[in-house]
Amino acid sequence: MPPRLRLFYSVLTSVLLLIPALALYRELSTRSDIWWTPPTMALSLTESQERVQVYARDRSLGALLDAKQLWIKDEAGSSPLGAHEIRLRFNNWERVRATRLPVLLLYAATCGGGVVLLLLVATGRLAYRGEREPVAA
Repeated sequence: MPPRLRLFYSVLTSVLLLIPALALYRELSTRSDIWWTPPTMALSLTESQERVQVYARDRSLGALLDAKQLWIKDEAGSSPLGAHEIRLRFNNWERVRATRLPVLLLYAATCGGGVVLLLLVATGRLAYRGEREPVAA
């Protein structure tokens, strides 16, 4: 392969390799602390019972609230804590990470294949040799 053509294909492969490499970098560099439930969408204690159960001294938080055993002390005095005053936020990072894994593996495989192709083109190992006549025996 002529050097000029080899340079052209090397540059073309490098540019095409940047697409999955930048996407992989973007996916891996995002902050992992942004996956919490927003405060405005926090669930109440009754809505979140299928995902979490909170216990204090081996008693469920719901039972403690129903028995009015949890009190809040503030400037105005103390008052019993109600179930409607408790909101829960969840960290959804595990779910997000599980859904991102196939995409990350695809980007990584594409990057690996692109590097191999770039090395083959840049070193001239992918040169066309032409057809040869069969050797008569």
